[in-house]
Amino acid sequence: MPPESHDRPGRRSVWRVATPVIVLVSGVLFGVSAQQSDGLDLRAGRLTDLASVVRAERDEAGDLTAQAAALNAEVEALSAQLGDRSVGRVQDEIATIVDPAGLTDMAGPAVQVTLDDAPLEARLAYEGEPNDLVVHQQDIQAVANAMWNAGAAAVTIQGQRLISTTGIKCEGNQVTLNGLPYSPPYVIVGIGDPDAIQAELTTDPILATYRDYTLVPGGGVSWDMTPLETATAPSYTGLLDLTYATPIPE
Repeated sequence: MPPESHDRPGRRSVWRVATPVIVLVSGVLFGVSAQQSDGLDLRAGRLTDLASVVRAERDEAGDLTAQAAALNAEVEALSAQLGDRSVGRVQDEIATIVDPAGLTDMAGPAVQVTLDDAPLEARLAYEGEPNDLVVHQQDIQAVANAMWNAGAAAVTIQGQRLISTTGIKCEGNQVTLNGLPYSPPYVIVGIGDPDAIQAELTTDPILATYRDYTLVPGGGVSWDMTPLETATAPSYTGLLDLTYATPIPE
């Protein structure tokens, strides 16, 4: 004889009601997911959209910077047409500082330094601190500072001219310069005496430590220093207005 069933009648009744409800709710959820994804993978789409947003924001920032430069040029052209003596005196004063302020193109012999992260395979196999094998904000700053210390007349990073208010900020695996994100390799160019610049880059203690990590077995960060017969540092075209905090009057 078959074994006697011990299921309680109440339990069977609960499952008879719960099963259709669960199936109905699951169907609704599947339908909503399909409608929201429009046939695409929701997770993959989210990551792709994030990358697209970053690219779009960078392109928009570049466009706005170009518009600001065009408007500044228009203002200067209109000011020059005024023929007012006071305006003329101010323009003469401006003309004496635009060059050292980085607002004009500059060309001449230079030194180019390229920094790059270690290959991904080397970073995964590295037994030490993984951050040792990537380029950091302080590494880029050390190169720029060494070039300035050697008397460089102009310095660029990723083709952007550095000025006194330029900030270099590390954000994740990218470096933001004047509001625009860049990924490695990072190319820094200093216009000036190549011998003096190379000597300063070679003796800088921060960069000496960085170069130690180029010798990591299996692959480390990369360092390339190349003298250039000539290079051009374009003028800075970003915003010049300074924003700062002021104390609230008591």
